[in-house]
Amino acid sequence: MAVPPSAPLPRSSFYLRRHTPCPQCSWGMEEKAAASTSCREPPGPQRAAAVPYFGISVDQDDILPGALRLIQELRPHWKPEQVRTKRFTDGITNKLVACYVEEDMRDCVLVRVYGERTELLVDRENEVRNFQLLRAHGCAPKLYCTFQNGLCYEYMQGVALGPEHIREPRLFRLIALEMAKIHTIHTNGSLPKPTLWHKMHNYFTLVKNEISPSLSADVPKVEVLEWELAWLKEHLSQLDSPVVFCHNDLLCKNIIYDSSKGHVRFIDYEYAGYNYQAFDIGNHFNEFAGVNEVDYCQYPTRETQLQWLRYYLQAQKGMGVTPREVERLYVQVNKFALYPSSVSSRMAASLWLCRVVTGMGAVAELNPSGLFPGVSLLLGALGPHPEPVLHHRLR
Repeated sequence: MAVPPSAPLPRSSFYLRRHTPCPQCSWGMEEKAAASTSCREPPGPQRAAAVPYFGISVDQDDILPGALRLIQELRPHWKPEQVRTKRFTDGITNKLVACYVEEDMRDCVLVRVYGERTELLVDRENEVRNFQLLRAHGCAPKLYCTFQNGLCYEYMQGVALGPEHIREPRLFRLIALEMAKIHTIHTNGSLPKPTLWHKMHNYFTLVKNEISPSLSADVPKVEVLEWELAWLKEHLSQLDSPVVFCHNDLLCKNIIYDSSKGHVRFIDYEYAGYNYQAFDIGNHFNEFAGVNEVDYCQYPTRETQLQWLRYYLQAQKGMGVTPREVERLYVQVNKFALYPSSVSSRMAASLWLCRVVTGMGAVAELNPSGLFPGVSLLLGALGPHPEPVLHHRLR
């Protein structure tokens, strides 16, 4: 895959401001409430115009008729018989089809239909707000409309990356720059608490009733899982990782490389929101190991991580950074990187660290809605009793 030559880092007008940490609540209590507002931030961009809404529902199993009805609304000058379509199959929780008339797909509308029951995991109104916010900062495509069970947006030219691409220094430099840009975005009003613990509470609520003592001797009781998650929260919350606006689901296929412009952009903002800086980076580092065939020998080496983090910090500060600054972020990132994946539905059950992952693996057998696929991907790498690894790496 051809990549552009490395260029000097642009000087950024933004920098990462250190925020006073929001008070951390105990597990299972304040997570039930909406994120609070305790850290004041300067105003962000003006509120985007309302997105058009169409009262159309698109059949998941027969997308094209509904998609073409939407195209008639969005592109009335297109002749229906000339509209071409292309299905994308990488998505797990959504169905996606591209509609266009020109071969080069310069004007192309993507129609995305939400998966069934994904509203249990995704705040769709928040997704639209995130989409508009990122668009206002030049980090997202145009959002054309929403409809009853999905949305339509601009096709982003480029190639979706794979693990072999994000390991290339000239490409991971571009990824670091784009993540640094997103992490400097601030919305109007105040900075809420990190979404991580609130999301984890929601996931736990969804699956805890499915954890039966009769499933396996290796499956911990619900009380044990709750205790271990509280322990993780207590430890990770003390790392003083800044709370920034995060993508929260930066798997390879959500990174689009445009060789003509020499940049990358991130797509899919279902889980975007304020979170720990080190979580977003550490979650992405896990993608180096692959998804379908996980090989943690491919996890970025210390040297690679330090180079990546240096690009990131220089882009945010607009100046050189000290080895101490890079090392501090390196330590934080590797502790958060123990989370095998993001808070996305693709790996929701796999978020539980080590023994927690082993316990949650039981729900893979109960997966009627497809909300928790992929649990088994990490079990082999973690081993049957990896608790000592967890405690050793977090110390």
